[in-house]
Amino acid sequence: MSEELSQEQQKPIVTDEGVVLQTSFLGAPTVLVEPPDPSETPYPPLVRTNPLTDQSSLAACALPYQQELMLRGKSNYTVACFLSDLKMFSEHIGLETPVGRISKEDLTDWLMKLKFGKKGATPAPKTMARRVTFLKNFFSWLTREQIIREDPSASLVLERPLPPLPELLLAEEVEHLLEAAAQNARAHCLVYLVLHAGLKKEEVMALKMHHVDLSDPHLPMITIHFPASTGKQHRERRLALPEAFRTIFKRYQEEFHPQDDLFACTDRNLNYILAKAVKEAGIKKRVTLQLLRDTFAVQQLRDGIAPDALREKLGLSDEAWLESREKYRRLAFPK
Repeated sequence: MSEELSQEQQKPIVTDEGVVLQTSFLGAPTVLVEPPDPSETPYPPLVRTNPLTDQSSLAACALPYQQELMLRGKSNYTVACFLSDLKMFSEHIGLETPVGRISKEDLTDWLMKLKFGKKGATPAPKTMARRVTFLKNFFSWLTREQIIREDPSASLVLERPLPPLPELLLAEEVEHLLEAAAQNARAHCLVYLVLHAGLKKEEVMALKMHHVDLSDPHLPMITIHFPASTGKQHRERRLALPEAFRTIFKRYQEEFHPQDDLFACTDRNLNYILAKAVKEAGIKKRVTLQLLRDTFAVQQLRDGIAPDALREKLGLSDEAWLESREKYRRLAFPK
């Protein structure tokens, strides 16, 4: 019975005025404007609540914070993780606790309880790092919106575990790989594109023919685009490629005749295309599209590009860049 009641409370109620009444996951009621047609706009419905103050409870902040994350283009995974962390923190300190009364000591106490509170249930270092990131994101938002005067998370130290470093391709291995890939127009286009643009596999798979711009014969460009439903518009960008890509792309067009998708195949096919070129190049290392992306990023740093400019080229969020920046720095400039 209680489960049925809980499910009933979560259902939105549409009034005669065309607005939606909804209860947040923390139990705080709010009012949402009627959601727009998702085919016309990528943005979520705006939250209309009483203005937040330093006396507002954590529960009252839940839906406005969710809206903030979505409007800033955070991935669905990040939004879900941060809201889960907010729920855990609220249950620890009290749902009705005014945000203006929360101190750094409260945050530290919660983190210590999570880390050492249960025997045999110590969270992974990466999970703890994400929870610190949540606290800094949540309270910096409250401070930026002038809901609270001072950020209690400002002096928290974010300790991220150092990920294992991949074994990058050497310059001569990159040369051999490109030479081997050139035996097949599709493999050559794929390998050259990732080595010189640093795309993720999902971005390669999403490329359309009209995303390639050869209007300037000396400066080929590609556009990285994400559908509105993915919530990744913050990662969209235009990237310049070396002039040689024009010839490589034209050859690929002539031999494979791609129509809509740039690579009309599965991601497994892309792995096979790359693996075949790696084998023909005589490279014994484990080479993936991610390794080609890492090789691109490290070479960019060695060439003197600013870290922030590299983050934009790679299309990384602030949170993802915190980890990737240290990895690429260690690879580019080992001690």
